[in-house]
Amino acid sequence: MATSGSQKKSPSQLIDMRIKELGDWRGEMLGRIRVIIREANPEVVEEWKWRGVPVWEHDGIICTGETYKAVVKLTFAKGASLDDPAKLFNSSLDGNTRRAIDFHEGDKINAKALKALIRAAMALNTAKGKKK
Repeated sequence: MATSGSQKKSPSQLIDMRIKELGDWRGEMLGRIRVIIREANPEVVEEWKWRGVPVWEHDGIICTGETYKAVVKLTFAKGASLDDPAKLFNSSLDGNTRRAIDFHEGDKINAKALKALIRAAMALNTAKGKKK
């Protein structure tokens, strides 16, 4: 099947390309976040959706990694249902479902707390899948 160049690449390859093409702190931040997600869940599935958004899934969407001019936004699909004892969520707090973490240039990542949040999101997805 003949497809365009981006369709021939796997989602993981497209995420690699996005990190590289950013070429600044946003690419570095997205890369560090990706490593933490993979450490939290080595079986995570990487997807590429909505014309260029990295998505990490396990029994459903865990989170997305959007990049903007001044922020890297990690949006948790079911973030409103997750406990956040480390208070990582700092964006999209008024929505009914999603919650996000905005990372700015120079921000440090609390890897331990982020891994716990990723694992909680994965567990929520898995639990909801078993109720069917």
